[in-house]
Amino acid sequence: MERLLNFRAKYIFPAELIAKVKPLWQEGDSEKIQALLESEKNTLGRILYYLFNHRHQQPGTLAAGASEIASLELRQHQQKAYALAIVATVAPIVGLLGTVIGMIEAFHVIAYSQGMGNPALLAGGISKALINTAAGLSVALPALAMHHFFKHRSVVFSLQLEQALNQIINEWFSSSHATLNPSNLKVVAHAN
Repeated sequence: MERLLNFRAKYIFPAELIAKVKPLWQEGDSEKIQALLESEKNTLGRILYYLFNHRHQQPGTLAAGASEIASLELRQHQQKAYALAIVATVAPIVGLLGTVIGMIEAFHVIAYSQGMGNPALLAGGISKALINTAAGLSVALPALAMHHFFKHRSVVFSLQLEQALNQIINEWFSSSHATLNPSNLKVVAHAN
């Protein structure tokens, strides 16, 4: 549930943020850019804030630093979903343990009770074995599905961030776009 609530586009890649920053960048309004980006609590906002604060560096350096921010934050999100992978791995093993215990009980009845003369005596052990197997799989399958869902979401966000970063670097920091020249922006000291 935590991942469903906190690993969404608005926390990673709110696409409308670029549309808000771009006109401010073109106008050279560094105060508004800084105020806007400081208020953003998402990965893209932190990347844009990094680009803004380091706008006088070379595009390659900017791209590397921004990529590191994106990579680190996405890895942190993936780490929070890792518990699902553990559950998906452990649940079938716990179910298998229950299955083995149930089968041991069933064979124990055969060996030390009335043998195969009364099949009803075997039913308890076999039932326990099957219930444990079903319970383990019932927990493991949804956990595995959700783990892969979040893994896929992470890849999608990673691609979106990479494409946006490449576009921003090319548009905002290339020498062919004079109106977007970072030297046109006024430098504002960070208030913290």
